[in-house]
Amino acid sequence: MADLGAPQRAAIIGTGLIGGSIGLALRARGWQVSGTDADPAAAQRALELGAIDAIGIDPAATITFVAAPVRSITTEVRRALEQTAGVVTDVGSVKASLVAEIDHPRFVGGHPMAGSEQLGVEGSSPDMFQGAVWVLTPVAHTDADQYATVDAVVRSLGAEVVALAPERHDALVAVVSHVPHLTAAALMSIADERADEHAALLRLAAGGFRDMTRIAAGTPTIWPDICGENRVAIVEMIDQLTGELGRLRSLVAEGDHDGLLTALERAQEARRNLPSRIAQPAAVAEVRVPVPDRGGVIAEVATLAAELDVNIADFEIAHSSEGDRGVLILLVDRTSAEPFRAGLADRGYKPTVTYLQ
Repeated sequence: MADLGAPQRAAIIGTGLIGGSIGLALRARGWQVSGTDADPAAAQRALELGAIDAIGIDPAATITFVAAPVRSITTEVRRALEQTAGVVTDVGSVKASLVAEIDHPRFVGGHPMAGSEQLGVEGSSPDMFQGAVWVLTPVAHTDADQYATVDAVVRSLGAEVVALAPERHDALVAVVSHVPHLTAAALMSIADERADEHAALLRLAAGGFRDMTRIAAGTPTIWPDICGENRVAIVEMIDQLTGELGRLRSLVAEGDHDGLLTALERAQEARRNLPSRIAQPAAVAEVRVPVPDRGGVIAEVATLAAELDVNIADFEIAHSSEGDRGVLILLVDRTSAEPFRAGLADRGYKPTVTYLQ
């Protein structure tokens, strides 16, 4: 893993909203950042706004973030791997197809769950990722040190890291991001059509409607590619959503007061139970996991934590002097330590737990 205490160099491919925000956040922490964009004017504007120090791809970059449109990510990741010696990650919202095409130990798939209705680098903010979830998708061939570097850099930007298998990421993001965007677009389309009939309709659009449809104001050009890459999960979720709407329709049509109340109370309880963010542990435990030098260890341990709802507050790798083994050192909430230890033991690991507070 790179020494993050020393001056570091990063590269960004795609200097739009997310790429620009990464650049601003890194530069605020002392990084030297180069950047490039398919639109030369966008790269120039990123330079003017201080999101990057120079235009281009730095061959000596410790880490390269590919923040290009979904349709271009595979090509740009390959270019970054060819032109730099450091780890390469991306910020795309579809992971399985990308990870399947990029079989390289220096690539770690990523997806920051953050954004804005503002467009381009003009809307960038160095605080974009504070408290945001940033998903990483390690697989069997992911190099442990490269993963640890991405994990450390992302955490330094204020994000909380969650590791998921690529396919699981795509299924979950269809629920929490892709279909909600399409639903917001559908509601706005209906409202727009009805506004032609009733001029006052959109003036009546109060807080609830505006909150539900806010995401429809986002950049529309990225969504056809996202939907194309994640079509299976999205279609499955749309079918489930229309089925649930059909059930609610029946309750309304039949005047089933009790059934409708039950459905709404269940939704209310589920909404209240949504975490506002992943909490930092108040009292921590150190979990040490001796691991062999083989592929798949990082993916197995990190994704197990996500499955068990264990928040990893810090992540480090200690290499053995013999070179064929190492120790993963993870800081977790003390209440999660025992379930995590048991889950690791069930998979053949021999973890130890030390309670630090």
